[in-house]
Amino acid sequence: MKIIGLTGGIGSGKTTVSHIFEALTVPVFYADNEAKALYNNPLILDEIEKITGASIRNSNGQVNRKILADIIFNHPDKLAAVNAFIHPLVAKRFEQWKEAYIKEALYCIREAAILFESGNHADCFRIIVVTAPEEERIKRVVMRDGINPQDVKLRINQQMSEQERLAKADYIIHNDGTIPLIRQVVAIHHAIINLCS
Repeated sequence: MKIIGLTGGIGSGKTTVSHIFEALTVPVFYADNEAKALYNNPLILDEIEKITGASIRNSNGQVNRKILADIIFNHPDKLAAVNAFIHPLVAKRFEQWKEAYIKEALYCIREAAILFESGNHADCFRIIVVTAPEEERIKRVVMRDGINPQDVKLRINQQMSEQERLAKADYIIHNDGTIPLIRQVVAIHHAIINLCS
């Protein structure tokens, strides 16, 4: 089974595109969701707090995502250290997840915001990048997460630039309303099936 990487900047529409692939019966591994789930483990939170040097838990012992985001997106060294700790754990989960689909699917999607930064693109047969205008991306994240535009901009600046991502893409999906997403995804789906067959 081939691994197809799917990435894009925050607010680009990766999840929406991934859902379309799922509707085409393509298995999708959501790396970002898996990473978030790891933060529910108290032992992992202990390690993250050693990196951040601060408590990142609510009164109920769960991760306070706003506190964590405020720390790591304002300290690139701490962001890099947290990613270096979390990504091998997510990679292990991906290998376990992949085993369930290895015999029944020609390819799977590995959806990740920082596919290139984590080095996981190296395992991918092809890479899909979802792109959208930055202003639109900021609006989407503000509406989705209820944070202010400056915080979204800060997160965008911590990620790989749009130009770098697009330069590494085998396929580009434009999520700016000019071409229907479904049409773009179906075309890529057929192209990948032809390559995998």
